[in-house]
Amino acid sequence: MIKLTINGKAVEAAEDATILMAANKAGIDIPTLCFNEELAPAGACRLCVVELTAGENHILVTACDNPVSEGMVVNTDSPKAFEARRLAAEILLAQSPSSKKLQKIASNLGLEKPRFTLPAKECILCRQCTRACQEVVGAGAISFITRGLGREVEPGVVFDAERCIACGSCAYVCPTDAIKLVDAGGVRTITTPSGKMKFGLKTCAQCGFHFAPEKQLTYMARKADLPQEKFDKCLDCRE
Repeated sequence: MIKLTINGKAVEAAEDATILMAANKAGIDIPTLCFNEELAPAGACRLCVVELTAGENHILVTACDNPVSEGMVVNTDSPKAFEARRLAAEILLAQSPSSKKLQKIASNLGLEKPRFTLPAKECILCRQCTRACQEVVGAGAISFITRGLGREVEPGVVFDAERCIACGSCAYVCPTDAIKLVDAGGVRTITTPSGKMKFGLKTCAQCGFHFAPEKQLTYMARKADLPQEKFDKCLDCRE
């Protein structure tokens, strides 16, 4: 076990733990937005910033993706960490003012309204959709495009309709509702920052209910090495 100090409290954590994991275990709350326990940490939103003290040096790091180390001294609510966290929340809220999650986080930080305005962007580049599609679903239908030398495009996420199985995991994990999913008339429509995609829904062979995207069922049958007819009925009619 690793021994460290968080907010003056002696804490023990597993060797592979992050600062966020150690703080949570100790009952110390650190706000997060891009973090998801089922996904690899990204440190994208900067809302989990904490202050590390090493001798006379004080540095800010993201708690979700920084591992603990022996003797580490962490302060989660120092003035320096609080102001950095508040600024990150302010920038994100200015980009996506309608996000309920962002509004709640900002309110907890004493922030009611950003001091400035930014071009409205529901997508805040947290990359949860990309990570969920790659790490959990395994479809790899969403890519993150970053700005590089000689590249003029804006950073963002790009959806590949050919690889997408319409499972909706991206919409489920999106914290700002930048990805929306609607089922109607036997069609699933997924609205993303890079456009709309439409997918046919499977009709239950017994009751006629449109119960799941056809591409998702085909994907599941292939992954499970099962015949396609195993997925011809909805859950209710399989009983």
